[in-house]
Amino acid sequence: MKQYKLENLPITYYIDTSANKDWVVFIHAAFVDHRMFEKQFEYFTQKYNLLAVDILGHGNSINAKKVDSIENMSFWINQIFEKHNITAAHFVGVSLGSVFIQDFANKYEDKVLSLACFGGYDINDFDLNKQKSNSKAQMKMMLKAIFSIKWFAKANKKISAYTSKAQEEFYQLNLQFKKKSFMYLSKLSNLINKYPSKQRQYNLLVGCGEHDIPMEIEIVNEWVEKEQCDKVILPGAGHCANMDKPKEFNACLENFWKASQQ
Repeated sequence: MKQYKLENLPITYYIDTSANKDWVVFIHAAFVDHRMFEKQFEYFTQKYNLLAVDILGHGNSINAKKVDSIENMSFWINQIFEKHNITAAHFVGVSLGSVFIQDFANKYEDKVLSLACFGGYDINDFDLNKQKSNSKAQMKMMLKAIFSIKWFAKANKKISAYTSKAQEEFYQLNLQFKKKSFMYLSKLSNLINKYPSKQRQYNLLVGCGEHDIPMEIEIVNEWVEKEQCDKVILPGAGHCANMDKPKEFNACLENFWKASQQ
Protein backbone atom coordinates (compact mmCIF):
# COMPACT_ATOMS: atom_id res chain seq x y z
CA MET A 1 0.00 0.00 0.00
CA LYS A 2 1.41 3.37 -1.03
CA GLN A 3 0.88 6.25 1.40
CA TYR A 4 -0.69 9.53 0.23
CA LYS A 5 -1.73 12.84 1.73
CA LEU A 6 -3.40 15.53 -0.33
CA GLU A 7 -2.23 19.05 0.43
CA ASN A 8 -5.68 20.33 1.36
CA LEU A 9 -6.78 17.31 3.44
CA PRO A 10 -5.87 16.47 7.07
CA ILE A 11 -6.15 12.70 6.59
CA THR A 12 -3.62 10.16 5.32
CA TYR A 13 -4.65 7.34 3.04
CA TYR A 14 -3.16 4.27 1.36
CA ILE A 15 -3.68 2.83 -2.11
CA ASP A 16 -2.86 -0.40 -3.93
CA THR A 17 -3.72 -0.33 -7.66
CA SER A 18 -2.11 -3.63 -8.64
CA ALA A 19 -5.43 -5.21 -9.67
CA ASN A 20 -6.74 -2.60 -12.12
CA LYS A 21 -10.28 -3.80 -11.27
CA ASP A 22 -13.11 -2.71 -8.94
CA TRP A 23 -12.18 -0.66 -5.89
CA VAL A 24 -12.62 -1.60 -2.23
CA VAL A 25 -12.47 1.01 0.56
CA PHE A 26 -11.57 -0.07 4.11
CA ILE A 27 -12.35 2.12 7.15
CA HIS A 28 -10.99 0.96 10.50
CA ALA A 29 -12.31 0.84 14.07
CA ALA A 30 -11.71 3.50 16.73
CA PHE A 31 -8.33 3.79 18.52
CA VAL A 32 -6.36 1.84 15.88
CA ASP A 33 -5.65 2.61 12.20
CA HIS A 34 -5.71 1.14 8.69
CA ARG A 35 -3.23 -1.60 9.69
CA MET A 36 -6.00 -3.55 11.38
CA PHE A 37 -6.84 -4.68 7.82
CA GLU A 38 -3.39 -6.07 6.98
CA LYS A 39 -4.72 -9.60 6.41
CA GLN A 40 -7.37 -8.20 4.08
CA PHE A 41 -4.77 -6.22 2.12
CA GLU A 42 -2.61 -9.34 1.73
CA TYR A 43 -5.52 -11.40 0.47
CA PHE A 44 -7.23 -8.91 -1.84
CA THR A 45 -4.17 -7.38 -3.48
CA GLN A 46 -4.23 -8.09 -7.25
CA LYS A 47 -7.92 -9.03 -6.90
CA TYR A 48 -9.22 -5.51 -6.26
CA ASN A 49 -7.80 -2.02 -6.15
CA LEU A 50 -7.56 -1.08 -2.48
CA LEU A 51 -8.02 2.19 -0.62
CA ALA A 52 -7.62 2.49 3.16
CA VAL A 53 -7.97 5.66 5.22
CA ASP A 54 -6.69 6.65 8.65
CA ILE A 55 -9.66 8.32 10.36
CA LEU A 56 -9.03 11.84 11.64
CA GLY A 57 -7.07 11.60 14.90
CA HIS A 58 -5.83 8.07 14.16
CA GLY A 59 -2.69 6.58 12.61
CA ASN A 60 -0.98 9.19 10.44
CA SER A 61 -4.02 11.49 10.35
CA ILE A 62 -3.03 13.38 13.50
CA ASN A 63 -1.52 16.59 12.12
CA ALA A 64 -4.85 18.37 11.86
CA LYS A 65 -6.18 21.76 12.85
CA LYS A 66 -8.71 22.22 15.64
CA VAL A 67 -11.25 23.38 13.05
CA ASP A 68 -11.00 20.04 11.20
CA SER A 69 -14.03 17.93 12.05
CA ILE A 70 -14.60 14.22 11.85
CA GLU A 71 -17.96 15.12 10.30
CA ASN A 72 -16.06 15.88 7.07
CA MET A 73 -14.66 12.37 6.61
CA SER A 74 -17.07 11.59 3.75
CA PHE A 75 -16.20 14.83 1.97
CA TRP A 76 -12.49 14.05 2.26
CA ILE A 77 -12.95 10.50 0.98
CA ASN A 78 -14.85 11.91 -1.99
CA GLN A 79 -11.92 14.26 -2.64
CA ILE A 80 -9.66 11.21 -2.73
CA PHE A 81 -12.05 9.56 -5.20
CA GLU A 82 -11.86 12.58 -7.46
CA LYS A 83 -8.06 12.78 -7.22
CA HIS A 84 -7.61 9.13 -8.25
CA ASN A 85 -10.55 8.93 -10.68
CA ILE A 86 -12.45 6.40 -8.57
CA THR A 87 -16.01 6.35 -9.84
CA ALA A 88 -17.44 3.82 -7.36
CA ALA A 89 -16.29 1.24 -4.80
CA HIS A 90 -17.26 -1.49 -2.39
CA PHE A 91 -17.00 -0.21 1.21
CA VAL A 92 -15.97 -2.17 4.31
CA GLY A 93 -16.26 -0.63 7.76
CA VAL A 94 -15.58 -2.16 11.16
CA SER A 95 -17.15 -0.57 14.25
CA LEU A 96 -16.48 3.20 13.94
CA GLY A 97 -15.59 2.63 10.30
CA SER A 98 -19.12 1.44 9.59
CA VAL A 99 -20.42 4.87 10.62
CA PHE A 100 -18.32 6.64 8.02
CA ILE A 101 -19.08 4.30 5.15
CA GLN A 102 -22.80 4.74 5.82
CA ASP A 103 -22.39 8.50 5.98
CA PHE A 104 -20.56 8.40 2.64
CA ALA A 105 -23.41 6.36 1.17
CA ASN A 106 -25.92 8.93 2.46
CA LYS A 107 -24.09 11.70 0.62
CA TYR A 108 -22.64 9.94 -2.45
CA GLU A 109 -24.93 6.97 -3.07
CA ASP A 110 -24.04 6.76 -6.78
CA LYS A 111 -20.42 6.02 -5.82
CA VAL A 112 -21.27 2.98 -3.67
CA LEU A 113 -21.22 -0.54 -5.15
CA SER A 114 -21.97 -2.18 -1.78
CA LEU A 115 -21.64 -1.68 1.97
CA ALA A 116 -20.32 -4.22 4.48
CA CYS A 117 -20.79 -3.04 8.08
CA PHE A 118 -19.31 -5.11 10.91
CA GLY A 119 -19.77 -4.32 14.59
CA GLY A 120 -21.86 -1.27 13.72
CA TYR A 121 -25.44 -0.03 13.62
CA ASP A 122 -27.81 1.74 11.24
CA ILE A 123 -26.87 5.41 11.62
CA ASN A 124 -30.12 6.51 9.95
CA ASP A 125 -32.35 4.67 12.42
CA PHE A 126 -30.51 4.16 15.68
CA ASP A 127 -32.38 3.66 18.96
CA LEU A 128 -31.44 6.59 21.22
CA ASN A 129 -31.74 4.41 24.32
CA LYS A 130 -29.10 2.07 22.91
CA GLN A 131 -27.02 5.11 22.01
CA LYS A 132 -27.14 6.37 25.60
CA SER A 133 -26.20 2.95 26.94
CA ASN A 134 -23.34 2.70 24.47
CA SER A 135 -22.13 6.22 25.35
CA LYS A 136 -21.99 5.39 29.07
CA ALA A 137 -19.84 2.32 28.37
CA GLN A 138 -17.53 4.37 26.14
CA MET A 139 -17.14 7.08 28.78
CA LYS A 140 -15.98 4.52 31.35
CA MET A 141 -13.34 3.32 28.90
CA MET A 142 -12.22 6.86 28.05
CA LEU A 143 -11.68 7.67 31.73
CA LYS A 144 -9.00 4.99 31.76
CA ALA A 145 -7.31 6.65 28.81
CA ILE A 146 -7.09 9.95 30.71
CA PHE A 147 -4.80 8.28 33.22
CA SER A 148 -2.95 5.96 30.86
CA ILE A 149 -3.28 4.94 27.22
CA LYS A 150 -1.56 1.67 28.16
CA TRP A 151 -4.22 0.94 30.79
CA PHE A 152 -6.92 1.92 28.31
CA ALA A 153 -5.44 -0.30 25.57
CA LYS A 154 -5.22 -3.31 27.91
CA ALA A 155 -8.91 -3.03 28.76
CA ASN A 156 -9.94 -2.15 25.21
CA LYS A 157 -8.29 -5.17 23.58
CA LYS A 158 -10.55 -7.57 25.50
CA ILE A 159 -13.64 -5.76 24.23
CA SER A 160 -12.36 -5.35 20.68
CA ALA A 161 -11.05 -8.83 19.89
CA TYR A 162 -11.64 -12.40 21.03
CA THR A 163 -8.54 -14.42 20.12
CA SER A 164 -5.31 -13.78 22.03
CA LYS A 165 -3.44 -13.09 18.78
CA ALA A 166 -5.95 -10.47 17.62
CA GLN A 167 -6.06 -8.93 21.10
CA GLU A 168 -2.30 -8.43 21.06
CA GLU A 169 -2.40 -6.95 17.56
CA PHE A 170 -5.19 -4.57 18.57
CA TYR A 171 -3.32 -3.64 21.75
CA GLN A 172 -0.14 -2.70 19.90
CA LEU A 173 -2.08 -0.47 17.50
CA ASN A 174 -4.15 1.07 20.31
CA LEU A 175 -0.98 2.07 22.18
CA GLN A 176 -0.24 4.56 19.40
CA PHE A 177 -3.55 6.40 19.82
CA LYS A 178 -3.07 9.95 21.15
CA LYS A 179 -5.14 11.31 24.05
CA LYS A 180 -5.70 14.59 22.20
CA SER A 181 -7.54 12.69 19.45
CA PHE A 182 -10.56 12.13 21.70
CA MET A 183 -11.66 15.67 20.86
CA TYR A 184 -12.33 14.65 17.25
CA LEU A 185 -14.62 11.79 18.31
CA SER A 186 -16.88 14.20 20.21
CA LYS A 187 -18.52 15.24 16.91
CA LEU A 188 -19.47 11.69 15.96
CA SER A 189 -23.04 11.99 17.27
CA ASN A 190 -23.73 14.64 14.62
CA LEU A 191 -23.75 11.88 11.99
CA ILE A 192 -26.40 9.77 13.77
CA ASN A 193 -30.06 9.94 12.71
CA LYS A 194 -29.22 12.86 10.43
CA TYR A 195 -30.69 11.35 7.25
CA PRO A 196 -34.01 9.48 6.84
CA SER A 197 -33.98 5.79 6.03
CA LYS A 198 -34.73 4.97 2.41
CA GLN A 199 -34.52 2.12 -0.09
CA ARG A 200 -30.87 1.37 -0.78
CA GLN A 201 -29.64 1.22 -4.37
CA TYR A 202 -26.77 -1.12 -3.44
CA ASN A 203 -26.36 -4.39 -1.55
CA LEU A 204 -25.85 -4.28 2.21
CA LEU A 205 -24.10 -6.80 4.45
CA VAL A 206 -24.18 -6.42 8.24
CA GLY A 207 -22.48 -8.62 10.79
CA CYS A 208 -20.28 -9.12 13.82
CA GLY A 209 -18.48 -11.90 15.64
CA GLU A 210 -20.40 -14.39 17.75
CA HIS A 211 -18.43 -13.23 20.80
CA ASP A 212 -19.28 -9.56 20.36
CA ILE A 213 -21.38 -7.98 23.12
CA PRO A 214 -25.03 -9.16 23.21
CA MET A 215 -26.31 -5.68 22.34
CA GLU A 216 -24.34 -5.69 19.07
CA ILE A 217 -25.75 -9.07 18.03
CA GLU A 218 -29.23 -7.75 18.87
CA ILE A 219 -28.59 -4.65 16.75
CA VAL A 220 -27.42 -6.77 13.80
CA ASN A 221 -30.47 -9.03 13.97
CA GLU A 222 -32.87 -6.08 14.17
CA TRP A 223 -31.10 -4.36 11.28
CA VAL A 224 -31.38 -7.45 9.08
CA GLU A 225 -35.04 -7.94 9.94
CA LYS A 226 -35.79 -4.33 9.05
CA GLU A 227 -33.86 -4.19 5.75
CA GLN A 228 -33.88 -7.85 4.67
CA CYS A 229 -30.18 -7.53 3.87
CA ASP A 230 -27.36 -10.07 4.06
CA LYS A 231 -26.08 -11.07 7.51
CA VAL A 232 -23.10 -12.90 8.96
CA ILE A 233 -22.27 -13.79 12.55
CA LEU A 234 -18.70 -15.08 12.37
CA PRO A 235 -17.94 -18.05 14.65
CA GLY A 236 -14.90 -17.69 16.88
CA ALA A 237 -14.72 -13.92 16.41
CA GLY A 238 -15.38 -10.86 18.54
CA HIS A 239 -16.02 -7.20 17.74
CA CYS A 240 -13.19 -6.82 15.22
CA ALA A 241 -14.05 -9.99 13.36
CA ASN A 242 -11.60 -9.28 10.54
CA MET A 243 -8.69 -9.56 13.01
CA ASP A 244 -10.00 -12.61 14.88
CA LYS A 245 -10.93 -14.68 11.83
CA PRO A 246 -9.31 -13.08 8.75
CA LYS A 247 -9.72 -16.06 6.39
CA GLU A 248 -13.42 -16.43 7.14
CA PHE A 249 -13.92 -12.67 7.02
CA ASN A 250 -12.20 -12.43 3.62
CA ALA A 251 -14.24 -15.30 2.19
CA CYS A 252 -17.43 -13.67 3.44
CA LEU A 253 -16.58 -10.39 1.70
CA GLU A 254 -15.56 -12.07 -1.53
CA ASN A 255 -18.79 -14.06 -1.72
CA PHE A 256 -20.81 -10.95 -0.95
CA TRP A 257 -19.13 -8.91 -3.67
CA LYS A 258 -19.55 -11.64 -6.25
CA ALA A 259 -23.26 -11.89 -5.41
CA SER A 260 -23.56 -8.09 -5.64
CA GLN A 261 -22.30 -8.18 -9.23
CA GLN A 262 -24.92 -10.66 -10.38
